[in-house]
Amino acid sequence: MIKKTVSNVSSALKGVDNGMTFMLGGFGLCGIPENAIAELVALEIKDITCISNNAGVDDFGLGLLLQKRQIKKMISSYVGENDEFERQMLSGELDVELTPQGTLAEKCRAAQAGFPAFYTPAGFGTEVAEGKETREFDGKMHVLEPAFKADFAFVKAWKGDEAGNLIFKGTARNFNACMCGAASVTVAEVEELLPAGSLDPNEIHIPGIFIQRIFQGEKYEKRIEQLTLRTKEDAR
Repeated sequence: MIKKTVSNVSSALKGVDNGMTFMLGGFGLCGIPENAIAELVALEIKDITCISNNAGVDDFGLGLLLQKRQIKKMISSYVGENDEFERQMLSGELDVELTPQGTLAEKCRAAQAGFPAFYTPAGFGTEVAEGKETREFDGKMHVLEPAFKADFAFVKAWKGDEAGNLIFKGTARNFNACMCGAASVTVAEVEELLPAGSLDPNEIHIPGIFIQRIFQGEKYEKRIEQLTLRTKEDAR
């Protein structure tokens, strides 16, 4: 059995460099690769392009990279929780490519599957379609969207084994799963790293063939973006 484990996050991120394009999994602050992001901050990697559903919040997630001005371009679908992102975008400091959420996921999945591009009706007639090829299918116009090209994909899973097989938990499955294998190198950090063969094959979401490096993550904060509590009056 091929072992894809590395000893720590530093070894997992070997080869990252300025100007690269990174995919980062997660949905909001759920399931984000916290250890990989912290290491990118520590390495002071500059001029990077980040493909992620969102940009975290001001003091957590990708917000940490934004604070250090390490991100040159963000390709995202939702960025409403980050004031620093908004400031940099409006001031022209940050290049932003807003993408419909379903299209963002499919551009990752297309790269994972080896498809160079696909047609989608999302965005036709808007700025999203400007400069792109369009075509009619069954009386409805579609936009040709290219698959993403990235140097590294950083994902976070609940459980993984030494062979790179992964199991995600709940909402963390969003974007993490479709980013696996969608870049030249996929790095997975997991809450629990087990020996190969420990996972039930029927429960595995992503097979190890899509993963190049895997390591045991540490000190997960698992923050919540907007914590809303029900009052006793609401419960009545």
